[in-house]
Amino acid sequence: MASSGDNLHSNLAAAGNFQLADASEQAALQPWIPMECLQLGAGSDIGQLERIDLKHQHIVRETQAVAVQKMGVLPPGLATLSCCTPDPGFRFSEHGSESDDTVFFMAEGTEFDLRVPHAVQTAYISFNQLEFLRDARLVNPRNWDNPPKGIHPLKMGRKPQLRAAIGLLFKALDAAKTCNLQPKPNVLAHAIHQTLLDVAAVTTAFPEQIQFPALRSRSLQICRQARTYAEAELDAGDLPTTAGICGAVRVCERTLQYAFRDYAGMTPTAYLRLLRLNRVRAILSKAEADGTTVTEVAMRFGFLHLGRFAQDYKKVFGESPSATLSS
Repeated sequence: MASSGDNLHSNLAAAGNFQLADASEQAALQPWIPMECLQLGAGSDIGQLERIDLKHQHIVRETQAVAVQKMGVLPPGLATLSCCTPDPGFRFSEHGSESDDTVFFMAEGTEFDLRVPHAVQTAYISFNQLEFLRDARLVNPRNWDNPPKGIHPLKMGRKPQLRAAIGLLFKALDAAKTCNLQPKPNVLAHAIHQTLLDVAAVTTAFPEQIQFPALRSRSLQICRQARTYAEAELDAGDLPTTAGICGAVRVCERTLQYAFRDYAGMTPTAYLRLLRLNRVRAILSKAEADGTTVTEVAMRFGFLHLGRFAQDYKKVFGESPSATLSS
């Protein structure tokens, strides 16, 4: 039986740098966090993902070539510290990121919903929450004795230390590979843990209660309910409409329009169309070319004008639907 160290070596060998051609691939490369990725922008190149994958720790750095939405729930026992390049269009559930010295602590079991715009770089470390809190309380008891649940932005009080530290870890690993060296997993794990504690030591105290902007908080609530309704309709073989969403969520169309502008940066009609296009792509990419037709799948999701559908599909994904099916 392989030792713990052998397992770590095996996991580390799987680390690497990936060019992303599909939003579902972006989610699949992070299997420790169940999530769904939805492509919001147009382009065949989604972006780049770099990762370091250890047994109990993972580092991921993503640079988006097109906008995406990421949704999921953090598993029990797992927490994350994350950061991103500031952008007014970035949204981490209710939170924005207008400052370069902001990091986000996300506790186990938290439901998350991110919108990451084009050209934004995000990075996070996932880790065992109990082990982290045990040592964070030692280096900064005032701030970590009673850590919050959910997602909380923290101020570093200095330049973007977490992003810089993550960059140094990737550079060290690249340098080792260039010299045909394999860093010892326990040494790398210690370096990652120390990075987390360095961040914990300088973060400011958790506020008693974080006040979200009323509009953003309300928009998130409305659009989450709208998305749940739309996904259920699609699963049942029906096509969601804005009128149906208004009835299910109990808001008027104007409120729904404002909410989706804040939530996704687009109208609800455009969002529903992207939702359907992403569904078509998911089916075509997994189907056998001799047993499935583009026309059949397109019509299943309400695309009756096949010429316009093909144009819209290629505009969003950078290839024709038939190319996806045959690949």
